[in-house]
Amino acid sequence: MLDILAITTPIFLLIGVGYLAMLGRIVTREHVQGISKFVLYCALPALIIKALTENPLEEVFTPQYLLGYGLGSLAVFTLGVVALRLIGRKPLDACAIHALGMSASNSGFIGYPVAAMVLGSSAGVFLALNMLIENLLIIPAALILAEASQQHGQGVGQAIHQTASRLVRNPILIGLTVGLVLSTTGLPLPGVLAKAIDMLAAAAAPAALFVIGATLFGLRITGMAGEVGQIVVTKLVIHPLAVLGVFLLLPDMDPALLTGALLFACAPMISIFPILGQRYGLQDISAAAMMVATLLSFVTISLAIGLMTYLNLLPA
Repeated sequence: MLDILAITTPIFLLIGVGYLAMLGRIVTREHVQGISKFVLYCALPALIIKALTENPLEEVFTPQYLLGYGLGSLAVFTLGVVALRLIGRKPLDACAIHALGMSASNSGFIGYPVAAMVLGSSAGVFLALNMLIENLLIIPAALILAEASQQHGQGVGQAIHQTASRLVRNPILIGLTVGLVLSTTGLPLPGVLAKAIDMLAAAAAPAALFVIGATLFGLRITGMAGEVGQIVVTKLVIHPLAVLGVFLLLPDMDPALLTGALLFACAPMISIFPILGQRYGLQDISAAAMMVATLLSFVTISLAIGLMTYLNLLPA
């Protein structure tokens, strides 16, 4: 148990530092937004480029991982939309955004720091794969459905065009593209540039955790317990179980890939969840769900690591 806490406690201590920095007025919301943009536009793309250029391309893009994690996440997203629409009778935009929170992990800000503590350098490879799934599958699906709902079913084509326009400017996908080009062509990075990318990549995890903690300051869940509970339980429990189920159905399942997938699936929802929810008037419930899921993930991630340790899935 102490070994597990040694992995998870430093991560959540850094989240606590961000929270206390806001509480003590050391930083403001504007400062936090600046750090968040640094992580999103500089540190995470550098981390992905580093992961893709340090590993052979055939070791990075493993169809089994993309299939297992992608199908598991898509299944949770689809079931979330259908259940909220047919049983909860919610508008399609609310269904899409809530389902996004249920199925898209905070891979960059929490999933990667946790996986890096457990798996070491291979965590960067899993991060790149998850970013592909989330940015090319789950997030576009949610935005297309939500935009179509806003336009009363008359603008699906426009919704797809708007989503595609956002994606081509996404810094994560730009980092993926650069890393793929360098890895495919074998072009080496100049030593000075490679060192700068290494330094940026090293800053990704601590800066991301600080942002999460600062973002949690001041959030409230008053009057939203039911909806928040649905999103949080699905994200922290159902999503990892769905990913596990798909991997177990795959032939010649690789335990190392399963371990990485579960560590990322156990993370709370994607950090831009409240930002995407704001466009559809769902910012309060989105922020509240992210707060609760982030706090509870200390327990669920610790339990998941304990279970994987018991089953000898983790590296020595």
